[in-house]
Amino acid sequence: MAYLIAIDQGTTSTRSMVFNERLQVIALAQQEFPQYFPQSGWVEHDPEDLWQTTLSTLKAALAKAQLEAADMSAIGITNQRETVVVWDKDTGKAIYNAIVWQDRRTADYCQELKKDGSEALIQQKTGLRADPYFSGTEVRWILNHVEGARAQAEAGQLRMGTIDTWLIWQLTGGKVHATDATNASRTMLFNIHTGQWDTELLKLLDIPASLLPEVKDCAADFGITDPAILGAALPISGVAGDQHAAVVGQACFQAGMMKSTYGTGCFALLNTGAHAVNSHNNLLTTLAYQLNGQRTYALEGSIFIAGAAVQWLRDGLKIIQKASDTQALAEAADPNQTVYLVPAFVGLGAPYWDPEARGALYGLTRNTGPAEISKATLESIGYQTRDLLQAMQADSAGLKETKTVLRVDGGMTASTWAMQFLADILDSPVDRPQILESTATGAAYLAGLQQGICPAPEQFAKEWALDQRFTPTMNQATREQKYAGWLDAVRRTRSSLV
Repeated sequence: MAYLIAIDQGTTSTRSMVFNERLQVIALAQQEFPQYFPQSGWVEHDPEDLWQTTLSTLKAALAKAQLEAADMSAIGITNQRETVVVWDKDTGKAIYNAIVWQDRRTADYCQELKKDGSEALIQQKTGLRADPYFSGTEVRWILNHVEGARAQAEAGQLRMGTIDTWLIWQLTGGKVHATDATNASRTMLFNIHTGQWDTELLKLLDIPASLLPEVKDCAADFGITDPAILGAALPISGVAGDQHAAVVGQACFQAGMMKSTYGTGCFALLNTGAHAVNSHNNLLTTLAYQLNGQRTYALEGSIFIAGAAVQWLRDGLKIIQKASDTQALAEAADPNQTVYLVPAFVGLGAPYWDPEARGALYGLTRNTGPAEISKATLESIGYQTRDLLQAMQADSAGLKETKTVLRVDGGMTASTWAMQFLADILDSPVDRPQILESTATGAAYLAGLQQGICPAPEQFAKEWALDQRFTPTMNQATREQKYAGWLDAVRRTRSSLV
């Protein structure tokens, strides 16, 4: 029996999972780490926390599986995509905290890029928008605001990377500086049509090319771990950003297939095959994955706050003790109250792209309590997904194989109430797989594919297994009335900048 271990480095926690060769989960270890909010709209992580939680969960998962590192055939890595680190190549120490994808500190600079017409160039080359969500402007900020950083960068002393790159560097003892094409595609510096770092964009953002990692396929040789770290030298052979790994884990290999992952945020991707579809509805064009040098593209809608809103109920409002409490509260909510939560805590993502919007609750009465607020929180996930689905359907009308079935994964999909509401508000079937850990499964699969352990994508797709299909039960009049109320709440929430 061959074994694989996957690192799933997320926004609020790090997990490591041991899989057997049939991609069944043998053991899981998870550890949360702190978030830092130095100013309003700023979000940071300590890069050392990301590394140490990775190391500790790797060891803990192996211990739970009663296996040694030497028993593993390979490591796969999936990660929060746009979060970025800049470090000294000699010391391996970060020169500033990791700036998280939720961070909005470069919003003013992004507005300048829009005003001078640079956003068109960025969209043409990267499929992205001029938005603080993406890591290129954050790297520029670090170089401009950390004392001596710009000079160090010009001298070739610094390296940058998304979190996969940071972990590869640490795991290999500083020997490998690499990333995969999906993570590269989220930096605002990578040309998704040529598959190369773009010199024109590097010049625009004033980032020296010496900072950048080598870009590889998702299933490739990313180096060997330093044997002193885990007790054995293991190949790192699969890497993909979390949403792309979920596309792979959900076996969405055919054009027209769609998946949505509900974690800290919500991210829906529609496979568009070898064709990069230019969105006219404020979606992103991105890489779904890259195998054997062949790029497969996707339309993506990014919702910044999904599970993080439930975390806010727990840690901010303290009206629940654990995420699963929301189900019983939603079921107990007063059906005569219509409460909307627009969770724009760090701005609105697709299809609105309003970084200055902030969260709001509408429809409150004296009778509104934890149950109604919890229900509104879960419903907000469905409403935001419908926003994305409608934009995707408009953009992808030319795709002959476009399907209406949505494959879902991530922690929030464990809530049957939330998934039923999602099917109801979309008026579309929602398929929940037997394995909810699609992101980690995708990373493990990519590592196993490179090592010849896992089957080709076509065969892997045949093995995808359904847990439950949620079908719409809400009547059309109620559905449209509720969604119209949501659109009105969003209209009231949006900032004056858009």
